[in-house]
Amino acid sequence: MKTRNLKFYVMLLAMVGSFIFSSWRTVPADKDYKANQINTLTNKEKKAGWRLLFDGKTFNGWRGLGRDHVPNGLWVIENGLIRKINTGDVKKLPDGRPVEGGDLMTTNTFDNFELTFEWKINKAGNSGLKYNVSEEMSQKYGSDFAALGFEYQLLDDDDVTYKGILKPSQFSGSLYDLIPSRNVVLKPVGEFNSSRILVDGNHVEHWLNGIKVVEYEFGSKELDEAYKISKFNKIPGFQNKRKAHIVLQNHNDESWFRNIKIREF
Repeated sequence: MKTRNLKFYVMLLAMVGSFIFSSWRTVPADKDYKANQINTLTNKEKKAGWRLLFDGKTFNGWRGLGRDHVPNGLWVIENGLIRKINTGDVKKLPDGRPVEGGDLMTTNTFDNFELTFEWKINKAGNSGLKYNVSEEMSQKYGSDFAALGFEYQLLDDDDVTYKGILKPSQFSGSLYDLIPSRNVVLKPVGEFNSSRILVDGNHVEHWLNGIKVVEYEFGSKELDEAYKISKFNKIPGFQNKRKAHIVLQNHNDESWFRNIKIREF
């Protein structure tokens, strides 16, 4: 009888221990960040000259392109994230008119900088972060509220929607419709990807999840030739470098952004 009791208690302790161990090992899906670590700067980053473009709470430093305010109902802040609402889910105004549309743009302009940001999209999602954006050029050759500029493409590359349809320069990390990305490794849909853009004089780099995926030079033959066969070739001076805005694209699909940081030099 004593032996049986001993075996029972040993088994019970083993089960409890296993449960505690497995619970200790369990981490949230978004394990890299706690709520109070998102949209913050370390002391090292501050000393290096980094600053936040998004404080996690307000749209300070942002406005709609062509507007003096953020488009109503289209861009929201939730849980420390900038969320672009799915266009089909945007509620209409009481009089039945649609809410304001348009891209979300920094109020400041930037010349030489290093920009980092994190983003995620849903299945088959499509969005972009644009830089080298002239508001005047956008409105003259495009529309009143949408940016024309260099786009760092954000896409669910593996979705069948895009297979055999898009050009190589229209997948994630690419300089959209100009220079294709290489060696791209994306996180699973629904997880945050980490991106980096470096603009240093005429030299530009795109990074995605720690891997350099694009490199080019303003004024190079490569960029000029790409411009000539791109959808932008009717826009004079589009391929030229300028001190310009940074823009989050108002595409149809839902998208999320956080930890948007910049260092100018």
